[in-house]
Amino acid sequence: MARPLRIRRAGTWYHLTARGNERKRIYRDDGDRQKFLALLETWVERFRIRLHGYVLMDNHYHLLAETLESNLSEGMQWLNVSYSVWFNRRHGRVGHLFQGRFKGIVLDGEAWGLELSRYIHLNPVRRQRFSLGKKNRQRNRAGIGQEVEARRWAERAQALRQYRWSSYRAYVGLEKSPGWLVCGELIQRVGGRRAEWRNGYRKYVEESLREGITAPWEQLQGQVILGEREFVASLEGELQGDRREQPSLRQLEARPAWAEIVKAVETVKQEKWEQFRDRRGDWGRDAALYLGRTHGGLKLRQLGELTNIDYGSVSMALQRLERRRQQDAQLTRRLRELEVLLLNV
Repeated sequence: MARPLRIRRAGTWYHLTARGNERKRIYRDDGDRQKFLALLETWVERFRIRLHGYVLMDNHYHLLAETLESNLSEGMQWLNVSYSVWFNRRHGRVGHLFQGRFKGIVLDGEAWGLELSRYIHLNPVRRQRFSLGKKNRQRNRAGIGQEVEARRWAERAQALRQYRWSSYRAYVGLEKSPGWLVCGELIQRVGGRRAEWRNGYRKYVEESLREGITAPWEQLQGQVILGEREFVASLEGELQGDRREQPSLRQLEARPAWAEIVKAVETVKQEKWEQFRDRRGDWGRDAALYLGRTHGGLKLRQLGELTNIDYGSVSMALQRLERRRQQDAQLTRRLRELEVLLLNV
């Protein structure tokens, strides 16, 4: 199995996770958690890392970190190995503690840092007993979840504030922030006066307890980058991996924007998008959707938003085009012509 993609660059933000082998606990008591936090303090200093947030769960952890040097892999290896050796010695066990290598998502810290910190801090209440488990979140997104009662919201908020093993309490002023944790950079992004930042951040996070908790992973580019096309382009040359073995690396190669796809279709059809996008049975809109999916790397939901049609209609349009191209040689030639145009964008 190929190793996951890595991006080694100084000044890069990461969402980092590691999970227990066979999903087993990596923290059995508070002594384990305190030791891990002590190692985080050393990790930050030794590898010159700015830690913007963390949460320790029973069988995994999340870190929001910014590297000042291109040494993330070395730093993560040191952290996980150091803790594993200590944990095994303390609990009289042998073997791997973590399930494989750590997982690292590169993110545009300016655009996504605040939201990722909220996602990390909400982990302690992303559980079934708070009606915020996976099934409940799916129901909420589908619009069929029950309205959250004030009592239930208060229960969730209290549990979040009382959870000792995350950076949330330091963020909202419930405890003193340790010197190795960077809180100020993100809480100021909520806006307002300086004296209101902590309270503003608390509202930003805890309002999600009413609205439902969603993860930002649908926006991932090539499974490893969270950012817009310009940010992905800025990482060119930093990706480490084998293109033959890792489809996610190929996915990050330059892709045409939606505007470029529409322009190419307009050129081949010799019509403006506004003239044919709503025309029943016209191949042009279906071709644009097809190219957006296959060459632009856009998801069905994104295509629906761009064309103002629902998710199901996008899926049906793609199926319809696939059936037509198998029977229509002229349509096949047009699609090839469009692909050539996009390669030269």
